[in-house]
Amino acid sequence: MADTNLAQAVEATHDSSSYDTNVKFLLADKQILSRILKYAVQEFKDMPIEDIMASIGEDIEIGTKPLDAGLSNMGRISASSTEDNIPGEGKIFFDIRFTAYHKEMEMKFLINLEAQRSSEPGKLGYHLENRIIFYLARMISAQKQTEFYHSDYDSLRKVRSIWLCLDNSEDGDAIEEIYLDRNTVYGNKREPYDIDLMRGIIINIRNGEIIKDSQNVLISMLEKLLSKSGVEEKKRILTEEYGMIMTTELEGRMQIMCNWSEAIKETSFNEGIKKGIEKGIEKGIEKGIEKERLNAVERMIRANLTKPQIISCGYTEEEFAEAESLLCTNV
Repeated sequence: MADTNLAQAVEATHDSSSYDTNVKFLLADKQILSRILKYAVQEFKDMPIEDIMASIGEDIEIGTKPLDAGLSNMGRISASSTEDNIPGEGKIFFDIRFTAYHKEMEMKFLINLEAQRSSEPGKLGYHLENRIIFYLARMISAQKQTEFYHSDYDSLRKVRSIWLCLDNSEDGDAIEEIYLDRNTVYGNKREPYDIDLMRGIIINIRNGEIIKDSQNVLISMLEKLLSKSGVEEKKRILTEEYGMIMTTELEGRMQIMCNWSEAIKETSFNEGIKKGIEKGIEKGIEKGIEKERLNAVERMIRANLTKPQIISCGYTEEEFAEAESLLCTNV
């Protein structure tokens, strides 16, 4: 089996690997990506896994750190770059970007895959659906002068933005889609043109340690892949249940990820020190969450959202009052 993007990045990330980074590299393996495409992207559902793997380009890009403005080739962002910097529109970074060519449809797809720890508006400070629409719009607009030129808008490539949300409850396993639709509100429109250029796909993964196996094959696979079980158990499951080949790179990335999970759960400190550290971490996390929630409220106040609108997003009146007070103090 040809080397995957995991093989290209193992050495570079060996000394500074984190759990989140390894999750990205693990998801970017073609064996994983091909199954995500088959079970989440409609156009690939009837294709054999082997054909989907062959359709994925060698341009898989994994965003592990931000890039300074101006580092892209000749100032132009290529279709597979993890950096999207359009003058006057700000800069965003993609977790994983790649292309896939559907031979039967003779169509090239530009695909973005994101792993999202939280999808709750109260924690994010915004609704995730709006961010997905923004990413899709940027993936469309960034194609000018890369995929099409001048006014040749019929050469636009289809874009798919796939989001893995990892914080769902026991009954929260689901796959959702966000897309453009066409509705004739008056009269008849014959032979409407296909406008399915962009589609957002949300894959909701449950975060409980003891959960029943999902009835959806993709969610079941991803939950087992990202679970806290040992690497040998994961290898057995992925090989026997999902027919994957355990390459050296895939095994190594799984081992590193599992080691990080174990390091989080176990330390060599005695119980008293361990409890003190855990308590301090919990307080730090709580303070960080509180600060981020207040920052989110401040941003919404600056954006001229009303108090009822802000509270409807899951914030409290106390948080609104405190954020408003801080804004007045900093004026």
